Order: sequence, then C-alpha cells, then structure tokens
Amino acid sequence: MAAESAGLLLFRREAGRLLVLLAHPGGPYWRRKDLGAWSIPKGELAADEDPEAAARREFAEELGASPAGPLIPLGAVVQRGGKRVHAFAAEGAFDVAGLRSNVFEMEWPPRSGRMQSFPEVDRAEWFEPAEAREKLLPAQAELIDRLERLLRGPDGEAG
Repeated sequence: MAAESAGLLLFRREAGRLLVLLAHPGGPYWRRKDLGAWSIPKGELAADEDPEAAARREFAEELGASPAGPLIPLGAVVQRGGKRVHAFAAEGAFDVAGLRSNVFEMEWPPRSGRMQSFPEVDRAEWFEPAEAREKLLPAQAELIDRLERLLRGPDGEAG
C-alpha cells in the first residue's frame, strides 16, 4: 500500500492578491533544487490518524507554528512516487522569519559513516498562485487550482 500523508496550504490575501505559503525541503539533496521542489507542509499519517489532525501536527512540526481556525478540505492528490496527500487549506498568517523546523538525521556524505542533522524544512515563503504552481511538486500544483475555485465560490466570483 502506498504511503499516505496530510498537509496544509496556508493562504492570505494582501492588497487584493492571493498568496500561499510553501515549504522548501531541507537536507543536502534539496539544497540546489527550486522549481518543482517545494511542497505544502505535510507528513505521513500515523496509523488510524485523522488526516486533519495530521495536517495540523505536520504544519507545527515543520514550521514551528500552529494554524488556528477551521480547515477547508482540498481533497487528495497522488504524487509521482504513489504517495497520496490529503490536503487542507486555512486562511492565516505566518512570519517566515520565525520558521522553526524539526530535524532529521542521515548519513552525509553518503557511505562516510558520519551522521548529520538537517532541518526538515529549510525555508518557507509566500507566493502568488502562478509562481507557486512552478515551485510546487507537480502533483501538488492542482491544490492551488482547487483553492482558487473554492475562494471564487459557486457563482465564479472571488470570495
């Protein structure tokens, strides 16, 4: 069975523009990758864990802040490797200068026998939807479209 994750797409409106918060993965593999490398803050679901609870937990672990208020379901997307990501959106604020990510350990350099610690997320930034689609992992770009449709509402007008 493919892995399942849950994540949160935080958004805000500023001067009539929609902005979304994306996270750049930490560690040596992602250091020089940009387009197609960013993600919504997300992580694996624990056994029998509610996806909404997992999305909130992962946001807090990866960014160091807890989103307040209700979450809006965005449905799920399946990434290239088969991982299913249950996504939610929330309107809110986050100061990217306050990022505090959890860390992971891995052998680096490979086959060196040395373990090093790296942040799970090395930076977060606010992007307009068009740029966010370019930055995101390809399967997650659909989440921006879903958010924009939800914010427009059933009559097609911006909400």
